[in-house]
Amino acid sequence: MRQSLREIEVATRGRGLVEITREADDFVRAEGVETGLLTLFCRHTSASLLIQENADPDVRADLEHFFARLAPEAQGLYVHDAEGPDDMPAHIRAALTQTQLGVPVGAGAMTLGTWQGIYLFEHRRAPHRRRVALHLIGA
Repeated sequence: MRQSLREIEVATRGRGLVEITREADDFVRAEGVETGLLTLFCRHTSASLLIQENADPDVRADLEHFFARLAPEAQGLYVHDAEGPDDMPAHIRAALTQTQLGVPVGAGAMTLGTWQGIYLFEHRRAPHRRRVALHLIGA
């Protein structure tokens, strides 16, 4: 049984989904693990991770619009606004999604479905540099 750990940095342009499937796939293939589990962990409280369709960009746009309605920015709506009006909505979005994903590895590759991709979901308006830890265990 082997274990490997790497951290990647993801540059965002503000709110939205940034696909990181290629970076995760490159890590798995470089490590040479045939069968195992890849865990991805977002090291932030105002961003999250998703496995989502990567074929039609309308899916990503619709997700962003849905979350904007679910956790809106509004003056006086939240007590916590230390970093601006998008601060607490970003925390709510992260609480409703995931900060950790597990992806099985088989035949030396992630076993994602045909239309699945791995995304960092940025919940703040401003661009950020986000860190995602990748941990691979297997043989």
